[in-house]
Amino acid sequence: MQLDKAKIRQSFAAASLTYDGVAALQRSVGKALLNTVNTESLTGTLLDLGCGTGFLTAKLLASVVNPAEYLENGTLCVPYMTVIALDIALPMVQVTRTKLADSPNAGYLCADAEQLPLAGQIADGVFSNLALQWCVNLEAVFTDIKRVLKPDGRLVFSTFGPQTLQELKAAWAEVDDYNHVNDFYSEQQLTGFLRLAGYTEIAVETRVYTSSYGSVLALMKELKHIGAHNMIAGRNKSITTKAQMQRMIAAYEQYRTGEQVTATFEAIMVTAS
Repeated sequence: MQLDKAKIRQSFAAASLTYDGVAALQRSVGKALLNTVNTESLTGTLLDLGCGTGFLTAKLLASVVNPAEYLENGTLCVPYMTVIALDIALPMVQVTRTKLADSPNAGYLCADAEQLPLAGQIADGVFSNLALQWCVNLEAVFTDIKRVLKPDGRLVFSTFGPQTLQELKAAWAEVDDYNHVNDFYSEQQLTGFLRLAGYTEIAVETRVYTSSYGSVLALMKELKHIGAHNMIAGRNKSITTKAQMQRMIAAYEQYRTGEQVTATFEAIMVTAS
């Protein structure tokens, strides 16, 4: 996949102040992702890769706010956790840090998930919610995550699948031959990348979400406010005309139900070690 990393950084930086107002789907997928693991058993150092405004980071930290006490060698102990919130967009990291200012067990890092500035075998777990689809070379990303993970560590992530925004893609296809909507890897491709990177225990779950909007423009506005609009490298550089936009909107009418138009989002949730 050809993605423009500079555009990705700029897009999510610009969306840092509007993200929370339109991120209901991201929060729903994040909750579903955490339900795939036993959060009460999490300890040690965790990495939230592509933390955004800190929703998943906060949920991970909250899982040990009131941990069960236990005895170890006659000493009363509690599970310990540190969560590192990492994002490619500095404003996103800053928003997360502001939200979690009272959390002493949180750390913050502005970096690219494809160039992790971390030592090997430091993380007990790596979590990522709807962020890895913005990486160009997933096999390399998975390999580097495995380097960062401890031998018994797990990678737990969600990403968008190929059905995502299929209605918008089909509507634009009736206007011209350019890519207006990002492509996403399938469950089979993700599993292949993970196996090439050395993961042997892989569990995959796919859920399809349908969102409704008052108009196609409302959908596109939400994508912009969440930072998830088109970031394809080498896309058509010409400005979309009013006539082209009207043709796309007209083509999208086949997906209208009553007063709402619908959009599909396919979320693929993976646990790998």
